Amino acid sequence: MKNRFKTIFLNGLLAVFVTTAVVLLQSCANGSDAEKTKDTHKEESMEEEGHEQEEIVRFSAEELKEFGIETAVAGPGKLQVHIDLTGEIVIDPDRLAHIFPRFPGIVKNVRKKIGDKVKKGEVLAIIESNESLVPYEVKSLINGTVIEMHLTLGEVVNDARHAFLIADLSHVWANLNVYQKDLPYVKIGRKATISAGYGIKEAVGVISYISPVVDEMTRTATARVVLPNPDGRWRPGLFVNATVVKEEMEVDIIVPKTALENFENQTVVFIKTDEGFKPQPVSVGRSNTYSVEIIAGLQAGQEYVSKGGFTIKAELQKSELGEGHGH
Repeated sequence: MKNRFKTIFLNGLLAVFVTTAVVLLQSCANGSDAEKTKDTHKEESMEEEGHEQEEIVRFSAEELKEFGIETAVAGPGKLQVHIDLTGEIVIDPDRLAHIFPRFPGIVKNVRKKIGDKVKKGEVLAIIESNESLVPYEVKSLINGTVIEMHLTLGEVVNDARHAFLIADLSHVWANLNVYQKDLPYVKIGRKATISAGYGIKEAVGVISYISPVVDEMTRTATARVVLPNPDGRWRPGLFVNATVVKEEMEVDIIVPKTALENFENQTVVFIKTDEGFKPQPVSVGRSNTYSVEIIAGLQAGQEYVSKGGFTIKAELQKSELGEGHGH
């Protein structure tokens, strides 16, 4: 009997010990899980903070100058909505002279060639008359440039094919093609900006004439802009592009198109903060070739990158690849 009670007592004591040990082990396990969860949240928080920091790029004043990064202050302005036209530079017919020898004869002397500048009254060639055998002078009737000639030394001239073509190119015409859909917006007196590609400076003129009929072949009307041409850059025959102002309006926020960048599938403008430059998503409205209206995302008075934002974008993309910012 005594041994039996001793066995029961020992078994009970062993059960209490085992239960206590299990409870202690579970408590330790739960504590470890809690610590892991805490560490995980801490790591995630640090990652979020790090990601947020990576959205900032810093540049010194010297680096801004080196990379051609320019800033401006956001604010209101005039936005011109325009239409685009194409056309050609042509000679003003009133500034063109066809000069023919008056009498048939033999060319004794040719004093000018294509490209030469001439003045009114200047001798172009000398012809010996077939009838009188007396030489006579062929003179220019205007100031201008020789653009064609059909006379050679010793040649017999006896018809209108032998002539000089003199053009005064100090002013030329830009004849623009206007399709039916654009006719309501192209009016006499409206400004037009004429361009002919790289290396040729743009010119601004006004429309002085619009043809009263539409060409049956091209289905376009002609709008004319008279261009001063003192340096001769507007050569007849040049293909040109023109922008004609269709509408002008005041907008609350206007920025140059060079300020816009695409970053992480969003249209952004890089704004300047105390920490550096960061991307600011924006919504755009009306635009033209050079400028765009910002309808959300940018406030008046904020300093933003107006030119060179692609350099800041490249720095942010480098950080995403783990290269870090170099500034």
